[in-house]
Amino acid sequence: MVDHLTKRFGGRTAFEDVSFTVTSGEVFGFLGPNGAGKTTTVRTLGTLVAPTSGSAVVAGIPLTADNGTEIRQRISIMPENPGLYVRLTVVENLELFAGLYGLRNHGPRIDQALEAVNLTARARDACGSLSKGLRQRVGLARALLNDPAVMFLDEPTSGLDPVAAREVHDLINGLRQRGVTVFLTTHRLEEAERLCHRVAILNTTLRSVGRTDELRQSLFRRSLVVETVAPLDAPDGVFSRTAAVESWRSDGTATYMLTVADPRTAAPAVTRALVAAGADVLSISEPHHSLEDVYLKLIDEDPEAPPA
Repeated sequence: MVDHLTKRFGGRTAFEDVSFTVTSGEVFGFLGPNGAGKTTTVRTLGTLVAPTSGSAVVAGIPLTADNGTEIRQRISIMPENPGLYVRLTVVENLELFAGLYGLRNHGPRIDQALEAVNLTARARDACGSLSKGLRQRVGLARALLNDPAVMFLDEPTSGLDPVAAREVHDLINGLRQRGVTVFLTTHRLEEAERLCHRVAILNTTLRSVGRTDELRQSLFRRSLVVETVAPLDAPDGVFSRTAAVESWRSDGTATYMLTVADPRTAAPAVTRALVAAGADVLSISEPHHSLEDVYLKLIDEDPEAPPA
């Protein structure tokens, strides 16, 4: 839980008055443009920097200076660049970080982490010989060593090719199935839409938070797209007399955009009206607004967003 959290560096505000709740076992997407405060929020919740004001509870523990050590034992953070020692092998890197975590008898824990990210066969390879995708897997294995309740992943697929990115997605889905709470910052909107239960959009302050379908419904009016073989002779006479249609506009030579309250109720009524008017109907469909549409609309409407 995050409650009115703010972080300032002198006269610069990194983020301000941010509030949201992440439920246990949820994959929570944290989106926003460069400089929006996403990474600073992660660093604050990860006890790496102290908030200026506000409060938070991380992994069930209040975010205070006195609780920093206890919180860090319950969470893990994987930055965009995992920061591995390239001259050490995969297992040597994990042994080093297990020691920093203070883990005793860490051999079984390292074996479990390697198995979780499908790297057992590469355990003795030097990290410098691995592709970026494999290094990201090593970073995930390192983040799993302390069996975290909450995992912060900052741009985990940045710079990866589609195959490597899909492998990371599979690993995140595996974490979700194990009940790990995943806090995911990403610029890949299709990634967030595929993986996340809910998303938050930040631009210094929180612009919106919720499931993508909830955000779509709150930002976009419900509508139907009608395509006919030829333009209608009197489209206003067809659409304005249909009770289910609130308004309409032409969106092409023989394409019409209808604003409706309920597309499922409106579509049959519109179909009947078109048939009665002698129109040859090609299609009647409800347009799909992606998470990218939601994101761009919120950022475009943001009064604090920088000019394009």
